[in-house]
Amino acid sequence: MATLYIVGTPIGNLGDISFRAVETLKSVDLVACEDTRRTLKLLTHFNIKVKMLSCRSQNEEFAAEKVIAALDQGKSVAYASDAGTPALSDPGAVLARMAADAGYTVVPIPGPSAFASLLSVAGGKDKTVVFEGFLSPKPGRRRSRLRELMAMDAACILYESPFRVLKLLQDIAEIDSERYICIGREMTKIHEEITRGKAREMLEFLSEKKEQIGEFSLYISGNY
Repeated sequence: MATLYIVGTPIGNLGDISFRAVETLKSVDLVACEDTRRTLKLLTHFNIKVKMLSCRSQNEEFAAEKVIAALDQGKSVAYASDAGTPALSDPGAVLARMAADAGYTVVPIPGPSAFASLLSVAGGKDKTVVFEGFLSPKPGRRRSRLRELMAMDAACILYESPFRVLKLLQDIAEIDSERYICIGREMTKIHEEITRGKAREMLEFLSEKKEQIGEFSLYISGNY
């Protein structure tokens, strides 16, 4: 039966992939993926040989039409982003919507995400958490949205690149230097690092490093 599977993949440690995800990738006729080179490494590690199709954010709608064409032929398809859960700050949403609108079953195969991983160790007291993903790289827009997020009585989780994380922390500290923050760097990877403290402390901690390496996830507690 033609079905689209949205497959969560490891965000670093390949051991985090689920048995169900491996079995799904082995069973489908086609794997649509954000980057065929990245996904090929994953498939090779688990000795999976299957045809692949590039489906990244730049060509997502065009690639989705190819996936639907495969579904029309009765083929089963899995979609995997480079790392983590598709559509969570990654491509996949357009494909899932188009396949569902075309009448096909879209099945989630849950997997890792930096959002859930950081939330599990953040130690926050908030009952409500807002996932914002990446803020605008433009300083004015970034600060404006930060003020809105930090004014809420809910925590928020952000993603940031190593090139802008210090600027983000500077903005957070200027708004509320005492706000509790938990930062996850290179989560699930060999050099994983989890740090916690007040905004000013986290800014000082990262500022002392010669360079920022790896992808960052930030948990910012609510305003209470």
